[in-house]
Amino acid sequence: MNSPVPAAARISIIGAGPGGLTCARILRKHGIPVTVYDRDTHPEARDQGGTLDLHADDGQLALREAGLIEEFFKLARPEGQEMRLLDSTGRILGHHVPAEDELFKPEIGRGRLRDLLLSSLESGTVRWDHAVERVSGSADGPRRVHFLDGTTVEADLVIGADGAFSRVRPAVSPVAPQYTGVSFLEAWFQDVENAHPGLAALVGQGSATAADGDRALFAQRNSDDHIRVYIIQRLAADWITASGLNAGDTTGIRARLLDAYSGWSPPMLQMITNNDGPYVDRPLFALPVPHTWEPTPTVTLLGDAAHLMPPLGVGANLAMLDACELALALAGSTTVADAITAYEKTMLPRAADTARILENGAEALLERHDSGEIAGFGPPRR
Repeated sequence: MNSPVPAAARISIIGAGPGGLTCARILRKHGIPVTVYDRDTHPEARDQGGTLDLHADDGQLALREAGLIEEFFKLARPEGQEMRLLDSTGRILGHHVPAEDELFKPEIGRGRLRDLLLSSLESGTVRWDHAVERVSGSADGPRRVHFLDGTTVEADLVIGADGAFSRVRPAVSPVAPQYTGVSFLEAWFQDVENAHPGLAALVGQGSATAADGDRALFAQRNSDDHIRVYIIQRLAADWITASGLNAGDTTGIRARLLDAYSGWSPPMLQMITNNDGPYVDRPLFALPVPHTWEPTPTVTLLGDAAHLMPPLGVGANLAMLDACELALALAGSTTVADAITAYEKTMLPRAADTARILENGAEALLERHDSGEIAGFGPPRR
């Protein structure tokens, strides 16, 4: 089959996260039709995760191309760029306070970013309650997207923006993410200024982290007076069930955590003992470095589907940059095939270079700091 002109192609984006929605927004700005399919039953079906720091040289660049940069700055939290490096007693070893005009990587809630992108798209662009099972069809196309409810849709181009365990990835690559050996346990704290004032004072307006070589805690201030804490340990991926517990056993998990962090001070332990609601288990996975595939004119990937890395502040930014470059390649190419070739020629080497730098990043989150040096210190976020 001859590769179609992008404006006449049937383009399906799988995944309504920052990458998928950014790609859809820029495509629509250039008059290219697109449909986004997402497994969520509706936009508010689940918590979208913590805060993101969008960088001027990738995430913000994509929003500027999408025509949404001014709206972003109205929603962003520049004060969220504050960073505190602590020891296990809560003593501050390093402290970055952002300048009044510092806008290199302001924070925005993942949910607020999603709402911003969704509101920029025409009604009906995103089809909710469409969980993908697989993608079939020959490399030359057309492709068929199979949904779990038994329905299908035919497409000239399928864009996998569906994250770590992408259902689109097997259409171009047999590789699956591997466990890094490091696990996060997420704890939530609501109404922190009133209900958790000690934690609010410890964390400040941005993020705070401490590590002793085997364990770490990372807290990040979110919008709406909310703090998320990531409890970071070197454990088996199934450590909760292997301990005879289950994800809903907050009391049992808390007791195990208190034993693991027994040498830490009470001010630091409040990060694992006073949380509102259950813990959320988040073992860290990553794709091999480099992750590449043979080019095909009918399927491509962006973001974590293409290059899942340890969560060191680059995931959402790279996904949005991928989305921007892919959309612009489609807008500026004669055929879809030409656009995919141009996009992957830039994206794959960039992803490989970044992934090599972060390859052991999960272990680095546990490294002990004995000085105030915080160069390269970044949050566990995607």
